[in-house]
Order: sequence, then structure tokens, then C-alpha cells
Amino acid sequence: MTIDNGKKKKSFFNRMLDSIEYAGNKLPDPIVLFFILCGIVLVVSAITSFFNVSAVHPVTGEKIEAQNLLTGTSFADFLTTMVKNFTDFPPLGMVLVMMLGVGLAEQSGFFSTLMKKAVTSTPKKVLIPSIILIAIIGNAAGDAGPIVLPPLAATVLMAFGYHPMVGLVVAYASTLGAFAANLIIGMSDTLATGFTEIAAQTVNPDYTANPAMNYYFLAVSAIFLLFVSVWVTHKFTIPRFGVYTGEIQQLDEITADEKRGLRWAGISTVVFLGIILALVIPENGILRNPETGSILEGSPLITGIVPLLTIFFFIPGLFYGLGAKTIKTSKDFGDMLGKAMSTMGSYIVLVFAAAQMLAFFAASNLGPIIAIKGADFLNSVGFTGIPLFIAFILFVALVNLLIGSASAKWAILAPIFVPMFMFLDYHPAFTQILYRIGDSITNPITPMLPYLVLLLSFAKKYDKNVGLGTLISALFPYTLFFGIFWIIIVVIWFLLGIPVGPAGPIYLN
Repeated sequence: MTIDNGKKKKSFFNRMLDSIEYAGNKLPDPIVLFFILCGIVLVVSAITSFFNVSAVHPVTGEKIEAQNLLTGTSFADFLTTMVKNFTDFPPLGMVLVMMLGVGLAEQSGFFSTLMKKAVTSTPKKVLIPSIILIAIIGNAAGDAGPIVLPPLAATVLMAFGYHPMVGLVVAYASTLGAFAANLIIGMSDTLATGFTEIAAQTVNPDYTANPAMNYYFLAVSAIFLLFVSVWVTHKFTIPRFGVYTGEIQQLDEITADEKRGLRWAGISTVVFLGIILALVIPENGILRNPETGSILEGSPLITGIVPLLTIFFFIPGLFYGLGAKTIKTSKDFGDMLGKAMSTMGSYIVLVFAAAQMLAFFAASNLGPIIAIKGADFLNSVGFTGIPLFIAFILFVALVNLLIGSASAKWAILAPIFVPMFMFLDYHPAFTQILYRIGDSITNPITPMLPYLVLLLSFAKKYDKNVGLGTLISALFPYTLFFGIFWIIIVVIWFLLGIPVGPAGPIYLN
């Protein structure tokens, strides 16, 4: 359909995406957003304190009153605790420590070569499922997944007779749409857990979270979403793009040095895993709980999961670098670690701003008051259980269209929803699962993630006329069906009452 000026009239969906992109671009940078939220919390604390806003804790019976932070005493307290708020912020240490391992594996070239090897050595009949599985697991590799895998998948699929756009779309959608799902505990688990722990401690100061507390659910989700993505690819993506008539590109072969690096990395990983098993399997293994002998409950294996994961990524990254000769001297090694940590600069500033905002929020008592009153309201209208879960997932999915950063969203939402769900008797680990589903499913279509523009630049190599609308319309089926099936999975999981991970039950009590 055309209009008088000869230009194609945009569809409703494309106009909606344009509106989302416009609104999202109007939002300030997440770092600035947190400083703005600090100011809002200060003003709201003064207003609510003036009107004597309060709530009664449903467990302890304690009356919780809003505290005015616009006082001289509060300002003095802020000056004396500002540094401590930042340095004691749980996600900061966990993420930076883990980045040492993940960053080295990425900088040495281990992740990218491993993905290339996995994709190029796969038979055609299982090529697309393998690409999807690599994309889902590749989430643990940080930026390597959405940056390295799509163009790699495009080139490989093109060599097997598929349109290269199929490779771009399926790899991008599977990496980001199933972002939370994985068979490996990674950086995103560590990051989310830190914010969840802080939020839960407003209700129970003794609560501690662990990065593995969602593992059972997310590992099973990874398998289910693999099949969903395969079905969507064959049902929608491949027919949509048809036959490619352009020039067929050839993928560079893996060099002898890279092969040696992968071999050394594989051997070192097997040795490391063997050592871990030797410390876990015996009844008196030092990674078991020394009192109960449990492998999961209160064991060093779980409480020390972040250092163990750091080593798990660090060792193959190091040995790959030595074998592939990307690490030739100690200076190379130091430079790679430095480059890896330099990418965390914006995250560190974000954490500083988030830590101050959350400290204000905790001192004002606004979080518990909102959570208690919100839980009371939901109970009074009977809006709990499955309808509440679905509504929360969809709410997060919509917010994700405007704020792409997973850490920024959860830092804002966790202090309200984690306590609220706790007052409704849902464990923080289960609330975190609901958040992570919503945070993942709209990732492929949100214009707020920088990877989408990068994907467009890859796509223009094969079709110079392709636009964001083309990409997003092709990615949308993954968002839709990931959302539908992931909601079905979590509802069934809830009805069965299965823990979502170690120390991650459905219910609080």
C-alpha cells in the first residue's frame, strides 16, 4: 500500500517499534537515571514522612515508618557511609572477580575460536540445533555471544545452502531471547543474585543468595527453548528469507596454532573438573558441607561458586592463549586482564550510583512500606499465584523495551518486588526467575541493546536495503514463542513445586 508521496506506509508494528525507540532514546543513560532516582527518593522520603506514611510488618508486627532523608543528620550519615555503600555492594566484587576469568577467555580468543570450531565441525542435519545450543550456552561468554556468533552462523549456513540472514537472525535471537537460560552458571547469574540479595535483606537481614539458586530451572529452560527456537527457525525464518543468490563467502579455517590452543584448553579444563570432582565425590570431600556432608546446601561448592567459576573460565583462557600463541609473554597476559577489566568501567560507575540509590531507598523505609502495602493490596483483590507471575513477567518484558541493561532494571525493580513477593510467601530465587524470563524474551526486538545496530551492519553485507524493521519483524517470532513457552514452563514448574535451584525453593516458608 502506498501514499501520495510514494513512500511505503509503515505497518502498525513498525510504528510501535519506532515509538519504543524514540521513548527509549529519550531516557537518560542508566548511570544518570540512578542519580535522578536518588533525588526522587530524597524528595519522596520527605513527603511520605511529613504525612506519617507507615506499614505494619506482617511477620514481626513492627510498625515501619517513612524516614525523612532531607535532614542534616541524614546528610551526615550519607557522607560517612557513601564509600561503604559502594565497596560493600555485593554485585561489585562478585562480577569483577568473575570477569577476570571470563575476560581472559574472551581476550585470548578462546571463546571465538571455540564457537568457530563447534559450528564448522557440525554435520548439516544438526547444524541449526547446534548453532542454537551454542548461542544459548554462549551467554556465559558475555559479549562474545551476540557479537561473534551471528556473523559466524551466517557464513556457515550460507555454505550449506541457507540464506545468511537465517544465521544472523537465529543466532542473535537465541543468544539474547534465551539470555537467562543456560547449562552453565555465568556472569548474568552472579550479577542478578547480588541485587536480589540486597533486596531480600530488607525483609530478612540474614538472607544470603547464591549464583546457582536458579540453575535447575534455567538448565531445563535451555533445553526446551532449544526446541522452540529450532521450530521457529524452520517454521518462520527459513521460509521468510528464501534462497540466497549473492556471493557465497568462505569461513576462514582454524589455524594450527588455534587448534593447539583448543587442545590445551580442553586438557586443562578436564584436569580442573577432575580435581573438583575429587574434592566433591568423597563423603569427606572438602567442597561438601563439613557438618551435614551435603553437596548443595551450605557447601563450599555453592558458597564459593564465583571463585570456582572464575577459575573454570580462567584456566582454558590461559592455556588456549599459551597454545595459540596469543599469550607469548607475561606482558600479553597482563594486558589481556587489563583490557578485560577496562570494559567494566561503565559498570563500576553504574554500581556506584545504584549503591547510593539503594542505600537511600533502604534508609527511607520506602521499599518495605511499598512492598507490604502492595502485598496487602494483591491479597485483598486475590491477584496472586499464576496471574501475578504472568503479569510480572509481561511487565518486565515491556520495561525491557525501554531499558536494555539487565542490571539497571533489576537494581530498580528488585527492592520493590523481591520484598513484595516475600510478603506473599514466594522465595527471592523464584521472584528472580520471573524477572529473568521477562528480561530475556524481548531482548531480540528491543532497540535499546547496542547489538541490534551491530546486527544491522552485518545484515547489510548481504542485503544493502535491509533495515531495522526487516530484522525486528524476523526476530519477533522468537520473542513471541519464547515468551509463550517460557511462561508455560514456569507455570508447570510452580504447580509441581520443584525448587528452581540449590537453596532456591518456590515458597519462602
